[in-house]
Amino acid sequence: MANYSHAADNILQNLSPLTAFLKLTSLGFIIGVSVVGNLLISILLVKDKTLHRAPYYFLLDLCCSDILRSAICFPFVFTSVKNGSTWTYGTLTCKVIAFLGVLSCFHTAFMLFCISVTRYLAIAHHRFYTKRLTFWTCLAVICMVWTLSVAMAFPPVLDVGTYSFIREEEQCIFEHRSFRANDSLGFMLLLALILLATQLVYLKLIFFVHDRRKMKPVQFVAAVSQNWTFHGPGASGQAAANWLAGFGRGPTPPTLLGIRQNANTTGRRRLLVLDEFKMEKRISRMFYIMTFLFLTLWGPYLVACYWRVFARGPVVPGGFLTAAVWMSFAQAGINPFVCIFSNRELRRCFSTTLLYCRKSRLPREPYCDPGRAQAFGGYLRVHK
Repeated sequence: MANYSHAADNILQNLSPLTAFLKLTSLGFIIGVSVVGNLLISILLVKDKTLHRAPYYFLLDLCCSDILRSAICFPFVFTSVKNGSTWTYGTLTCKVIAFLGVLSCFHTAFMLFCISVTRYLAIAHHRFYTKRLTFWTCLAVICMVWTLSVAMAFPPVLDVGTYSFIREEEQCIFEHRSFRANDSLGFMLLLALILLATQLVYLKLIFFVHDRRKMKPVQFVAAVSQNWTFHGPGASGQAAANWLAGFGRGPTPPTLLGIRQNANTTGRRRLLVLDEFKMEKRISRMFYIMTFLFLTLWGPYLVACYWRVFARGPVVPGGFLTAAVWMSFAQAGINPFVCIFSNRELRRCFSTTLLYCRKSRLPREPYCDPGRAQAFGGYLRVHK
């Protein structure tokens, strides 16, 4: 992927052993962290049945994609750095490795876009989200994303936007030349368009949440009550909701005639909708952090790609290009840290499922004074 020049070749030939050591050490660390971290998150998502639902199916798919890239593509980069920025394998192997790397990149971009759409549905249209986004719907979305990714990554195998080994990057990837001599510009424009669309969806979600948080003036309207079952224009709906949940007493409210009361109230929470809304917001925050880090870590590399396509004279500086390439490598291992540090539910499941750090938390009654409870327990032991 580059404008080859004698200056760049001289820099590569005079590469210091310290630079090679730092590259090998950092890349080995990235491979280990990425494979182990994504594998642990994948095992957690498969083993814990409470995580078998829509957003975590997509997270499992992202982890599998990062494992594929880290375990297959990065070792070849490690070998090329170790051999002095040379490719010792055949042309077919180079194309296969480049295909898998580009496939993982486009797959992550497409999947993050689909996740942003589902996050908007989860908050703005929660009822539709809970009814329609089942396991089979998620599986269909995952299959569609992989199909689109293969469609984007496969044409260069047939020399449509050629895959080749780039010495400056020490990897097999797109060979970006001038936009008049190469057709790789379309792939980069589509990737940039996907990332832009993802940011716009999250921006729309932020505006939606902000609009719903605006305070509105209270308009008091009298409600109708029959045996404490409030109904009518002034009713807030809480009495009807309590009656449907099995907490109501007395006759059926007139507006709920023909609706059967739910008698199974064991383990039910009155604030279930509010709790789910808060949980969906936390999950959306986690996925947005992933999207932002993907854009941040791949951004410098995309700048270098556009630089080589449109710039005629100056060559991309070697230090900037190396930092951009290694930042794109680091993106494969950053998601497990985001999952653990930004998602309370995943952190709790990780400690209980994989670390087996179970803490017995007994429910306490509201307004319970610990001192009085302890004193009452001592009284019972004395008079037993």
